[in-house]
Amino acid sequence: MSLPEGFITQGQEQKVCKLNRSIYGLKQASRSWNIRFDNVIKSYGFDQNVDEPCLYKKINKGKVAFLVLYVDDILLIGNDVGYLTDVKAWLEAQFQMKDLGEAQYVLGIQIIRDRKNKTLALSQATYIDKMLVRYSMQNSKKDLLPFRHGVHLSKEQCLKTPQEVEDMRHIPYASAVGSLMYAMLCTRPDICYAVGIVSRY
Repeated sequence: MSLPEGFITQGQEQKVCKLNRSIYGLKQASRSWNIRFDNVIKSYGFDQNVDEPCLYKKINKGKVAFLVLYVDDILLIGNDVGYLTDVKAWLEAQFQMKDLGEAQYVLGIQIIRDRKNKTLALSQATYIDKMLVRYSMQNSKKDLLPFRHGVHLSKEQCLKTPQEVEDMRHIPYASAVGSLMYAMLCTRPDICYAVGIVSRY
């Protein structure tokens, strides 16, 4: 780290400061935070998932706690409220944090919990509605299937004339396909085939 103006001594202009800890906003700050969190949570007995490094699990006498970390947001899930309360209390002793209560939304995905039927559901209806407005598709005809039977896309339907290419520059096709891919990966695997088809052309 270079010395800030006003701290440079005559004849020692080449000296630098030693940075003892990461500063918020630096590119390495998030990595530094992740390493610290990982060490702290593992010291409490959580095991990191091999395939999904942001997922941690702790099992103790039939009580299970899952912890999902996304940057500095934490989602706790478990089968015993008392056990989760203990985990939260321990985390609050380690970090400055705020408990937002039962999760309703995570990363723009709505969590719908039906206690009576003991079910959990995920919904991206708000995201999809915003996406439809963004691409001026809010008045489109709704259908049960994401891809109509008998529709065949091919290279022959691609742009041919310079005028068609110019007209297409004003249509955010790639962006729309990317938005569909996000929904597909999060909550809508049923549109996978259709997204695959439209992303080819």
